[in-house]
Amino acid sequence: VWSSRSDSSVEQQMVSILSSYTVIPSEATPNCSLLLSESEQINAPTHSLTIYVYKPNHLNKIIPNMNMVDTMRDSLAKILVHYYPLAGRLRMIQGRRWEVECNAKGVILLEAESTRALNDYAIFEPNDTIKELIPKVDYTEPIENSPLFLVQLTRFSNGGFCVGIAISNIITDGISGTHFINLWATLARRDTLEEHDMPLLNKVVLQSSDKKPCFDHKEFKPLPLVLGHADTTEESKKETTVAMLKLSREMVEKLKKKANEGNQGRAYSRYESISAHIWRCVVKARDGYHNQPTVVHIIAGARNRLNPPLPLNYFGNATYPTVTPTCLSGDIVSKPLSYVAHKIREAIEVLTDEYLRSGFGFIRSQSDVGWLRGKNDNEGKVESLFLGNPNLNIWSWMRNMPMYGPNFGWGRPVYMGPGAVKGDGRAFIMPGQEDGSVLVAIRLQSAHVEAFKEVFHKDM
Repeated sequence: VWSSRSDSSVEQQMVSILSSYTVIPSEATPNCSLLLSESEQINAPTHSLTIYVYKPNHLNKIIPNMNMVDTMRDSLAKILVHYYPLAGRLRMIQGRRWEVECNAKGVILLEAESTRALNDYAIFEPNDTIKELIPKVDYTEPIENSPLFLVQLTRFSNGGFCVGIAISNIITDGISGTHFINLWATLARRDTLEEHDMPLLNKVVLQSSDKKPCFDHKEFKPLPLVLGHADTTEESKKETTVAMLKLSREMVEKLKKKANEGNQGRAYSRYESISAHIWRCVVKARDGYHNQPTVVHIIAGARNRLNPPLPLNYFGNATYPTVTPTCLSGDIVSKPLSYVAHKIREAIEVLTDEYLRSGFGFIRSQSDVGWLRGKNDNEGKVESLFLGNPNLNIWSWMRNMPMYGPNFGWGRPVYMGPGAVKGDGRAFIMPGQEDGSVLVAIRLQSAHVEAFKEVFHKDM
């Protein structure tokens, strides 16, 4: 399920895979099947890709490769004792539902080296330049053979290194995945874990009751299409490009002030203000018809929206999809930013405990849940929903994710971000370092990228 990247361009030959290890828990773990929660059943069997970049310092310059790899491998084996489902494999059961076979087949650790210096990568924009730093998952393999967690440790030529992560989207969300990485780093530093650090693996806390759906769950209904089109085929085939933009603290405050002009209620947040600005700029860049329907699709955290909230140490994917009301492109462009921010808020505020429980009941009521993930997923292979033109899919990494924390013993990372942004219309909003800045990574059709970048700053 991994590749040494000997297949492609000169870019990929800059990184050589030196060795591959299958890492299993260092102690015996339960051998069992773990049926996943409703919120996990609707996720495609893909991996979330992230990178942590560490600059050269006197420690990682003098430590031999093997010592670093041994430290990472041994600590990974120890943390998997507590997170043993990650060392298992997915299995599809009746109704195309997921369960995890906790069979200790292990995770993959790759050791690699780059002929490039860290500075040669400039910014770590999630495009083809950095994909050589991230484990490659082979989705042509049967799902029962595919590791749920892969990591690549790459040394740069002048010191410093990168930790590239691929972790299952089905059984982890941003919070639990980040918590796992941080605890792994704790063990790598030879520190001890506290009792409250131990993950809660019991899915009962997120299982739905027998509650039947009592809302019209539009998050599972088809999204608007480009006017004059009967499906997404034409749009989904168009070439796309990633753009990475930075908002300084001052720019963020300026956007918040603009979004709150005339607002008489609770102030719009950074996320609501930035998302509204992105939506407006994308609509302008796409330059469609004023009567073009458009929505923003959002993956929101359910942990603190449930009553009672999930425990902080709950390990799993506790996210839930939501969509804004359908708007017209002309209104998104011409009305005040507060109008657009309010539509973002409407999508979030609908997610009450009652609504989420109703949604879980809706998922549970389906005799076959495969259609909720996208197109045909025969034998577990899924083509994800197309969320692009005329719509958007915005993810927030703004809260509850201490992304700049994992210190494996050689200092804290100088950068953390997505290893890939897949699909037209997908955007990530994430914190910069610790200066109040915000980074926006977005993939759009190549024909729209330059117009988007221009209007993004011009309309600030």
